[in-house]
Amino acid sequence: MVRRSTIFIFAMLVSGFSLYTGIFGSLTPVLQRGIHVTLIVALIFLVHPSERGGLFGRMLDLVFFVLIIASGVYLYEAYQTINQRIGYLNVWDRLFGSLYIVVLLEACRRVVGWPLTIIAALFLGYGFFGYVVPGTFGHGGYSLDRITTTMYLTTEGIFGPAAAAAATFVAIFIIFGTFLEKTGGSQIFIDLATTIGGRRRGGPAKVAVFASALTGSINGSPVANVTTTGIFTIPLMKRVGYKPHVSGAIESVASCGGSVLPPVMGVGAFVMSEMAGIPYSEIVIAAVLPAILYFLSIFFVVDFEAAKRNLRGMSRDELPDLKQTLKRSLVLLIPLAVLVYFLVFAKVSVTRAALYAIVASIVVGMLSPGQRLTWRGIVDILEVSAKRMLLVSVACAAAGLVVGIITLTGIGLKLSGVLLSLGENSLFLSLSLVMLGTLVIGMGLPPTPAYIVFSVLSVPALLELGVGTLAAHLFVFYFASFAPITPPVSLAAYTAAGISGSKPMKTGLTAFLFSLPAFIIPFLFIYGPGLLLEGEAVSIILTFLTSALGIVAFATVTVGWFLSELKFWQRCLIAVGALTLIVPGAHSDAIGLAILGVALFQVVIARRRNAASSVRSCV
Repeated sequence: MVRRSTIFIFAMLVSGFSLYTGIFGSLTPVLQRGIHVTLIVALIFLVHPSERGGLFGRMLDLVFFVLIIASGVYLYEAYQTINQRIGYLNVWDRLFGSLYIVVLLEACRRVVGWPLTIIAALFLGYGFFGYVVPGTFGHGGYSLDRITTTMYLTTEGIFGPAAAAAATFVAIFIIFGTFLEKTGGSQIFIDLATTIGGRRRGGPAKVAVFASALTGSINGSPVANVTTTGIFTIPLMKRVGYKPHVSGAIESVASCGGSVLPPVMGVGAFVMSEMAGIPYSEIVIAAVLPAILYFLSIFFVVDFEAAKRNLRGMSRDELPDLKQTLKRSLVLLIPLAVLVYFLVFAKVSVTRAALYAIVASIVVGMLSPGQRLTWRGIVDILEVSAKRMLLVSVACAAAGLVVGIITLTGIGLKLSGVLLSLGENSLFLSLSLVMLGTLVIGMGLPPTPAYIVFSVLSVPALLELGVGTLAAHLFVFYFASFAPITPPVSLAAYTAAGISGSKPMKTGLTAFLFSLPAFIIPFLFIYGPGLLLEGEAVSIILTFLTSALGIVAFATVTVGWFLSELKFWQRCLIAVGALTLIVPGAHSDAIGLAILGVALFQVVIARRRNAASSVRSCV
């Protein structure tokens, strides 16, 4: 009972602090981020008790809880004094700074898992003992005072740009997303998608694509999105004939796409805004065309797979009532419309737009017929919101340890030098190395911390190679978002496999195969900046159209079907045409179109021959 009451109090403090500073303005950077992270870590030890259990486990939780509160209070009370004597720390500064780092790592382990915890610990070790590392990446090592100062007392470590986003934009948007979900917004996404696409061939899979995209954009976690929408879409897909591993693969690929879908883009756009120093509005506007290409690729993969397997859509009886769905959607999607209006047209701050959207959610929830939102319901939503902040906030804080060491030791510049030397004659090679590095890092981390860690390491090199700032950050972010469907550790696909009852590895490999056309998209906007809305309108339109056609062509190669089942040589011909088409330049576009035209002609001729032979055999 005491634990439950304490959880409620601290959850209210987390959400209340986020709303208060959102309305009245943020505190000084270290204090704003420090209070948020301290409350989050304290709540983690309440919500996620020690695995040991028993009296020892409870005592361990209490010790960590007291230590983080004490370290946070010390930071708040002594910050002005400490700030005046940075570089001359006393014993209490060292003690509380060291304790804060250790307790943060334990909180990270409990919520995010071992991978990020180990990475952060290794980087801290590298900061202390860099003198034992040979060659280019070695350094003289840093003292406890220097590392404590950087991590605990400045905005270059724990309380860096990632924590800044978590303590402001991200917190407010998680509250908004929870209000939207609890007032019926998530169900409306599913019902709208079912009504629009349910009766088409392979309808449930198309429902998964649309519904998972919309809900994933709000909650920002591919794994959480799979569990939210997958329990509805995966059984539907299996019912109309999709194999279990295919159903799980489609859901996981669609769920990952929510992270790249504007206007919210999970929480990635807010973190990217802080990391890159680019306004949030510019990021979400530039990300529109790549997001369309992503879902275009997934849609056609799903459609071609349904045609290849001759899978039907849902029956009329299985669909929600169209009039009722539209009526409810017009009301329940008002908060989302409010958000878009204030972000895009009124051009208010991101935090202010989210606050207006939260107010709209409360009003709509209280006035909606049926299950009205009560004051108790509002309190429950604020508690749930605080718990949903735990993973992203502690991940951003722990990633700050990594970023702090990278900045302090200069290892990022050294790695950039290596990438520059490798990519001196080949931008494509450098991009490929960044892609592989991001995917490997992302296998054990959620998308946002994976992006934070690897963007600090790789973006400077991409900038030196002539890639634009926004394009470089989006490139890393896209592949961090794809990591949950990349074998061998496909966390989103494995979660979907648990729902579909299929083998995890088979589901992961299928998800990876289905997402291959989408893997081309980040390369497209690097070589064709028109996809990020840079350049003249005609150039942007032509770049998008040729890219879209190339992506659809790759979808046919992935599935092996277009009008009829494709032979191996036909798939190879289409792949060559698609690759040529997406290479920038009028000549390559013309050659690509010609090759695809020949391939289409061959497919049509082969289909007619097969149809004629079938008629003769029947006669």
